[in-house]
Amino acid sequence: MDDGGADLAGVMRAMGQAARAGARALRLSTPAVRTVAILGMAAGIRARSEQILAANAADLSRAGSNGLTAPMIERLMLDAARLEGVAKGVEAVADIPDPVGTEILRWTRPNGLDIARVRTPIGVIAVIFESRPNVTADAAALTIRSGNAAILRGGSECIETNLAIYAAVLDGLEAAGLPADCVQMVATPDRAAVGMILSGLDRNIDLIIPRGGKSLVARVQAEARAPVLGHLEGLNHVYLDKGADLEKTLAIVLNAKLRRVSVCGSAETLLVDRSAATHLLPAVAQALVDAGCELRGDQDARAIFPDMNAASMADWTTEYLDAILAVAIVDGVEGAAAHIAAYGSGHTDAIVTENIAVAEAFIAAVDSAIVLVNASTQFADGGEFGFGAEIGIATDKLHARGPVGAEQLTTFKYVVRGSGQIRP
Repeated sequence: MDDGGADLAGVMRAMGQAARAGARALRLSTPAVRTVAILGMAAGIRARSEQILAANAADLSRAGSNGLTAPMIERLMLDAARLEGVAKGVEAVADIPDPVGTEILRWTRPNGLDIARVRTPIGVIAVIFESRPNVTADAAALTIRSGNAAILRGGSECIETNLAIYAAVLDGLEAAGLPADCVQMVATPDRAAVGMILSGLDRNIDLIIPRGGKSLVARVQAEARAPVLGHLEGLNHVYLDKGADLEKTLAIVLNAKLRRVSVCGSAETLLVDRSAATHLLPAVAQALVDAGCELRGDQDARAIFPDMNAASMADWTTEYLDAILAVAIVDGVEGAAAHIAAYGSGHTDAIVTENIAVAEAFIAAVDSAIVLVNASTQFADGGEFGFGAEIGIATDKLHARGPVGAEQLTTFKYVVRGSGQIRP
């Protein structure tokens, strides 16, 4: 969309109305048509790769001039390999089963009424996101797969890249014979557009999904006049139990923290069972330091491994998105669960142990969207869950939780079939 100097409020209201029309077109479309659209998006991304990478280079240059941090720039950056990964992620969404119309449950009442609970699109979904240009492609593919129209508003720091990818999205819609109104992108960097989206655009928006930093999510949750599917920061923990295997521990912790420090699945705090701390912590801490990770530990952790800075209270609630890891010594599963409950964001938490009973106790005690046993927190990703892609990791407890894929972007309705029954 290009406001062309027109009144922004009028343009945004028109966008809401167009999205509602797009949602009706998608609701009536077939799974095969939606598949054609998604595959067309992937083909468009590849066909437009030079333009997309050139746009990304322009965004990166501006980001450097504006003083964006290195982790934020890393999130923003695309190269040929990453762009091909974006295209493959879109294709993966085309391959997953179409959820629209799926019967979740069906039963017959004694009076003969046949009742079915059936998946149906939510309607119009607004996605407000920062930094990651791949979200443009992922959100478009997932909303089309789930039969929803989308209004996308990316951050100003990646506006050129987003618009270049959006051109590929339009290629896919055209190939399928679907209206361009099915996926629209806000092209202006004017922050007022966000406020207008949060107003609900005359009740044309059915769901708002924020994907970004704490301040963005807080603003959306405070101001939105439509339902919000929350995505808080990833204050993720890895707990090392006394039953942990050291070799497995080293591999998991290094991957959880350092594979990509700028993703929301990166571990931010390491918790170590007091009864095994002298055995586990020195080797794990040294491996992290050797890999370039700064450690910030509590008093007990620093007594065991002095080569770490003292942690402050802020370190337990900071999503670093950098090669920094907080370290605390805790008393078993109860101590780990208490620390996570006090400081975590309900995103992703992991335990490393060979003791099945301890693992089950951790699963029961930790109330996070994703709980892993003997696996890296970096698996907190819709693609790794087999969803093809994700719009985000929902940390709320209602409607959807964890990776939000196509199925999570549907609601349901009841279809009741009778043969003339009336209620006495």
